[in-house]
Amino acid sequence: QVQLVESGGGLVQAGGSLRLSCKASGRTFSSLVWFRQAPGKEREFVGGISYSGGSTYYADSVKGRVTISRDSAKNTVYLQMNSLKPDDTAVYYCAASWNGVSWYSDGMDYWGKGTLVTVSS
Repeated sequence: QVQLVESGGGLVQAGGSLRLSCKASGRTFSSLVWFRQAPGKEREFVGGISYSGGSTYYADSVKGRVTISRDSAKNTVYLQMNSLKPDDTAVYYCAASWNGVSWYSDGMDYWGKGTLVTVSS
């Protein structure tokens, strides 16, 4: 059974940092991607990593503040977020594609349930 389980969300003050984790199980993946959805807004791409090569790709809105990394031994991908802003408040979702690298939501085959990040001003 394929599972993506996010963890690490919580409440943080503006300017602070948070590291989210996504533990994947059940099969190998081509890419693992983070999306987020703020209240009343559409889901948006945050960043992703190709699972075999390790190349990363980030949204302009978070570039320079976010780093995605993977621990292949643990089948876990991390989203390190620094200099957090209230606008970063959202539910963060981990998603995965298995048949080729994709950075787009319609290219994802599996989704986690999300973890809430709240950034207070």
